Amino acid sequence: MNKDIFGKALLDYQSGISTGSMAAEDIITWTNISDEDRLPLPYLFRDYSEMPQLEQKALQLAKGKVLDVGCGAGSHSLWLQDKGIEVKAIDNSKGAIEVAKKRGVTNAELKPVLKETETFDTILLLMNGTGIFQELSQVSKYLNHLKLLLNPDGQILIDSSDISYMYEDEDGGTWLDLNNGYPGELDYYLSYKGKQEAPMKWLYLDFDTLKTACLTVGLQCKKIMDGEHFDYLAQLEL
Repeated sequence: MNKDIFGKALLDYQSGISTGSMAAEDIITWTNISDEDRLPLPYLFRDYSEMPQLEQKALQLAKGKVLDVGCGAGSHSLWLQDKGIEVKAIDNSKGAIEVAKKRGVTNAELKPVLKETETFDTILLLMNGTGIFQELSQVSKYLNHLKLLLNPDGQILIDSSDISYMYEDEDGGTWLDLNNGYPGELDYYLSYKGKQEAPMKWLYLDFDTLKTACLTVGLQCKKIMDGEHFDYLAQLEL
């Protein structure tokens, strides 16, 4: 995120919490295949009771020393800390890390996951965790690195969605052009208060494709549960 507009939005909302002036604009997102959608800032500060079941299940399964990848405002890390679990939170957004620290995350660091070198018992990649892989061609590189970060009995808990439904028309037919590559590879756009972030590559990965990718790098992949809208939670192990 070149301009860290996401981080600035989180800082604005955190500042509103601190000063009691809670009015905040939404983050606007869209992709190359979807129209604008609003991401309300309070959703990024949600507590456990407000999280989707997939996220709640992942947090319940977390054990040992945990790495929270793409921690955002730190909601997952805070819940784990409250349960007495050791957690390290990382994010590419400077503003997100500032907010996570302000909210009480004790170990939060500005760092891309490919630069991480510690080892963990649980690695969390939530809120479409496969997004950081960017493109299908990058999946093996990221999985191989994540594998190096796992302790012998460790696990990776990751969620994503099969978005092939987005290519269906009203009659149930599809307009998918296979010449354009894997359908889960999207160009992702974000704006806040009229300022637009540089476009990002963002990957949605269906479960079968994730499982195949895991097998090629020596990881076992098991589906833990399905979500309410074509999404799923998976557990990867050595």
